[in-house]
Amino acid sequence: MRKQKALFCAVLIAVAGFAIYSALGWKFKAALFPLTVSIPLAILATVQLVLIVFGKEESAEGAAMDIDFSIDVPPEIARRRVLNTFAWIAAFILLVYLLGFPPTVPLFIFSYLKFQSEISWLSAIVTTAVTWGCFYSLFQWLVHIQFESGAVQTWLGL
Repeated sequence: MRKQKALFCAVLIAVAGFAIYSALGWKFKAALFPLTVSIPLAILATVQLVLIVFGKEESAEGAAMDIDFSIDVPPEIARRRVLNTFAWIAAFILLVYLLGFPPTVPLFIFSYLKFQSEISWLSAIVTTAVTWGCFYSLFQWLVHIQFESGAVQTWLGL
């Protein structure tokens, strides 16, 4: 099993290395995504390979995970939680369609934090502002991605 894990890590390192090598000759915007995925992949796969090769053998004793999932949740509560999650996802998609992606991000994050997570107003506002700042800095200021206008802006001619 150890050899298969090491081989898998080596394949991941090779794929990431090829992606990095290929993307280095591209323009910045085209290379940004492959590099942001393949560089961490190469680093993490290399670390994992080193741990496999030089680490001690894993024992099969004990639980495979530290997390104990509860199986005693009543079905109606589980169903309500799933429906709630799908409702938030559907609301996000609908808001992206209606308002466009940039206005939806802060509105959705604030709404979710305030009404679903029930955190304080200050925490919700600060978290939303930091997230919006990162979003704006990366996608609009640094990479200059032009997002489509939402349906509402199109209908109103804005």
